[in-house]
Amino acid sequence: MLVAVAAFVLAADAITKALVVAHLREDQPVHLIGNVLMLWLTRNPGAAFSVGTGETAVFTVIAFGVIVYIARTARRLYSLGWAIALGLLLGGAMGNLSDRIFRAPGLFRGDVVDWIAVTRFYPIFNLADSAIVCGGILTVILAMRGQHLDGTRGDAAPAPAPASTEPDQSDQSHEPEQADAPSPTDAER
Repeated sequence: MLVAVAAFVLAADAITKALVVAHLREDQPVHLIGNVLMLWLTRNPGAAFSVGTGETAVFTVIAFGVIVYIARTARRLYSLGWAIALGLLLGGAMGNLSDRIFRAPGLFRGDVVDWIAVTRFYPIFNLADSAIVCGGILTVILAMRGQHLDGTRGDAAPAPAPASTEPDQSDQSHEPEQADAPSPTDAER
């Protein structure tokens, strides 16, 4: 499931970016719903919200690290929810990493193609960014619900057995207690 989700995200991201680059111009946004939803081609050398525009190589290394981590984690993955969440993160990271590797201005320094604009006040993004955000939200939800990668829920270690309220029978002598017999202190009274 993880591979299928990642492949779908990567393919959808690559196809939409190819269409956008072929049909849109950077200085001419297409208004689908007034100024609320627009198709607006931009090239982003930084991370989300255009942070770190001079650190493209750093973001390339980070994306590669995320991909390696998810690939290693997939070996012990038995949860459908986690497979979908990590597939979204993997596909999104691979989509943006492919831009960093193959697009201008150069190898491992490429600008990411962003094209979805929701109002003029929110940063422009792409499908890979959307997949990363959705995967991140799903990750938080799964973690808050106590869902583990291996499909278990709650604490990873089994809970200890509750203490017994009955007295331990192995420590009692075999002689019955004589409740009616007076104790030595009762006899003195």
